[in-house]
Amino acid sequence: MERLPMIGDAAIEVIAAEGLRGLTHRAVDRRAGLPLGSTSYYARTRAALLSLTFARILELDQVTVSSGGLAESIAGYVAEALGLGRTRMLARYELALEATRRPELREQYDSGGAVIRRAAAEMLSAAGSPDPPRHAGLVVDWMEGTIFGVLVGASGLPSREALVIGAREILTGIGIGSA
Repeated sequence: MERLPMIGDAAIEVIAAEGLRGLTHRAVDRRAGLPLGSTSYYARTRAALLSLTFARILELDQVTVSSGGLAESIAGYVAEALGLGRTRMLARYELALEATRRPELREQYDSGGAVIRRAAAEMLSAAGSPDPPRHAGLVVDWMEGTIFGVLVGASGLPSREALVIGAREILTGIGIGSA
């Protein structure tokens, strides 16, 4: 594995386990099993390390439409985020909160969010949405709310079937009934 993705993955793990206070270059080196100083070679400052980490999260945060259909793809993303992607999502929410205090991170966070919403709008447009940008916001907000609620313990872990039903209900509500 190349160094930058390895460093990004290790930083995600550090943030998820220890919060942003635990994110140091040394902690990332240790988590990645790299010689001390490796992370600082690629990301000299804390801001650069945060940026690298967020870029890695965005790279990993992709939804693709499967042969099962749009509702199943949406449900699959949410299920993955609550399972194998749990660490990534915890780190992403930590960075989202940090972005409220750091303009340079806010810019990257907003840009990344726009990429995700554009991709959702394209999928919804292909499925027949009459207003893809607005509907993308609704679908992404449902996904984010579901994931966040489970991660913070506000709701229990839904079954894959429950997620598909929820995604279908959202899609039906926006006029895409055959998804």
